[in-house]
Amino acid sequence: MTNVVEFASFSLKKEASVSAFLLVSDEFNNVFLSKQKGYISRKLLLVDNMWADSVLWETMEDALKAFNIADDDEVACEYVSFMEEESIKVLHLSVERSY
Repeated sequence: MTNVVEFASFSLKKEASVSAFLLVSDEFNNVFLSKQKGYISRKLLLVDNMWADSVLWETMEDALKAFNIADDDEVACEYVSFMEEESIKVLHLSVERSY
């Protein structure tokens, strides 16, 4: 069984407050994401104006299940509401080697 990295890049809406976004990101992680089966860890990344979430999951099944139920979770929806919808790109990548 191989681990999976969910990599999602996005831009924040122009009117979004970074400090408010970071608070919602913390809540999203603590209340929703970390409670999902197979969750291992998450990093929130930034370069210039592009943000990215890198989430490590035990299996592809775990990653996809969490991704698919996020639309029904209030905290997850609030987190996504800070993002420019057309900027969101999501990949699910299997970990082939760890060094």
